[in-house]
Amino acid sequence: MAPNPGFPLVLDVKSWPVLVIGGDEEAAEKTQRLLESGARVTVISPTLNEPLRQLAASAKIIHRGRHFRETDLEQTILVLNTLRGDRDFAKMLIAKAREKKFLLWSVDYPEASSVTMPAVVASGHVRVAVSTSGMAPALSGFMKEDLERILDPEFASFVEWLGQLREQAKASEPDAEKRRTLLREALDGFRLLGKVQYPKVWLDENAKRTGETTAASGVKREA
Repeated sequence: MAPNPGFPLVLDVKSWPVLVIGGDEEAAEKTQRLLESGARVTVISPTLNEPLRQLAASAKIIHRGRHFRETDLEQTILVLNTLRGDRDFAKMLIAKAREKKFLLWSVDYPEASSVTMPAVVASGHVRVAVSTSGMAPALSGFMKEDLERILDPEFASFVEWLGQLREQAKASEPDAEKRRTLLREALDGFRLLGKVQYPKVWLDENAKRTGETTAASGVKREA
């Protein structure tokens, strides 16, 4: 399947009904992210892991302790299918998604999904999404870990301060252009700096490719 970069956007799920199918670690992680976004979450699974059991016991989610039924799709805007190893089920869901007009994500089955789930770095009010268009999902995870170290608690505090400064400027400065200048001056000197450190296996492979390309072009390389 050819990589599909998709059309990046942020979906507002606050107060909207969302369905999660499955009760394992993947389902728990996605459910927690949905709750943090204000969604009304229903989890469909005969069994739940401990984090999901606690959410159900505290009435933060609705739990249907059984297997999926088609009637579960009524009125939902988004379905997250976390069940692995059942391609036929994923294909059935995408057909229903097209019929009933809801968004669908199925783990490990991008061809049976209408949305993708990028790796997300959260630091205060900032969200950074990382996607490789399905080419290298593991790379997204590595980039997420490094970005989390860069966008540390001080960065979150900095963003909070910028927000307060913006509100103060809106209250005290009626001229929009002057407000923009003030806020840009507050960012003067800010830079997000970084350098990619590649693994040895790639450096060796790239050197080999470069050498083959140079040889094919007939260009001699000096020692």
